[in-house]
Amino acid sequence: MEIKKGFTLIELMIVVAIIAFLSFIAVPSFLRYLSKAKRVEAYMNLNSLYMAQKAYYAEHGKYSTQLSGQGGLGWQPEGNTNYSYGFPGGEGQTYFTGKLGASMGDIGQGFANDQGFVAVAAGDIDGDGKADVLTVDQNNNIKIVVDDLN
Repeated sequence: MEIKKGFTLIELMIVVAIIAFLSFIAVPSFLRYLSKAKRVEAYMNLNSLYMAQKAYYAEHGKYSTQLSGQGGLGWQPEGNTNYSYGFPGGEGQTYFTGKLGASMGDIGQGFANDQGFVAVAAGDIDGDGKADVLTVDQNNNIKIVVDDLN
């Protein structure tokens, strides 16, 4: 009688079940890390926007909602961004829209005047329809206004 070597169907099904279980545990953690990485982009761009506002204030004695164009800060986010950045107003001048598609209502709390500013970054990082909203002010205080990671 010849002995055949190989795996039985039951053994293969058990291996597939173990792999599926490990994937079930790992995927949510992986997606959370991706969301945190997207938020790091917002921190970096808000800090850059803060620096541009401070330079503009040193030159003009006031803060501006005009990010680019005539009389603006000369600021725009670097590359293809996930978050939307800026203040209420016109696309490409007072705000820039990112790939995660924030609404004007999410950016609506931004302002700038002679005494200070609050610039907003917003994006729906997990696709649930609720935007992650961060702000930076004239003192470089970055706050998470709406936390979309939870």
